[in-house]
Formats: sequence, structure tokens, C-alpha cells
Amino acid sequence: MKLLIVTIVDEFQKEVLQLFKKANIESYSGSDIEGFKNASPFMMNSSWFPSEKSGADSILFFSFTEDEKIDLFFTLVLQFNENLETSNPIHAVVVPIERSI
Repeated sequence: MKLLIVTIVDEFQKEVLQLFKKANIESYSGSDIEGFKNASPFMMNSSWFPSEKSGADSILFFSFTEDEKIDLFFTLVLQFNENLETSNPIHAVVVPIERSI
């Protein structure tokens, strides 16, 4: 069993839930988060409120699941990301679980 962590911008929520379903990942948790990228100094100075940094509305999902399901999920994510027209791909990482109760 491993821990799958996925981050996305809000706009891709339905798509990621479909990818979970296709990969037979039925049990997962999610939370709204705010995502940030390092902005160039020009972009920071052109803001109405340059001292304030704002992030993108994002979602973090995680699931404790089996390798086979993760492999299929990664394949589906790679296919999804190849066809994107934005600079906000789905990000996914896997963390091995050494012990669990």
C-alpha cells in the first residue's frame, strides 16, 4: 500500500474524480487549498495591491491505495496532461508506507 497525493486547480475537479473512478480508486480524501507560483517582480508590481500575494484555488486529494491502481492512475494523468491547453497540469506523487495501523 502506498500514499497517492494529487494536486489540481479547481477547474479539473470533475476530471480527476473521473480518473480516480477509471483507476478503481474508490476511497480518497480531499481538501481545498490555495496554490502559489513564484511570480516575476514585474507581475508583483503591476498588481493593484502589490504587497498581497494571491494564490489559485486548488484541491489536494490523497488516497492510501495499491500499486496497480496507482500505475493506472498515473497513465491516465499522463494522457490527460498531454492534451492540456493551460500551464496547470495535474500533479501526482506517491509516497511508500512503511508502517500503518
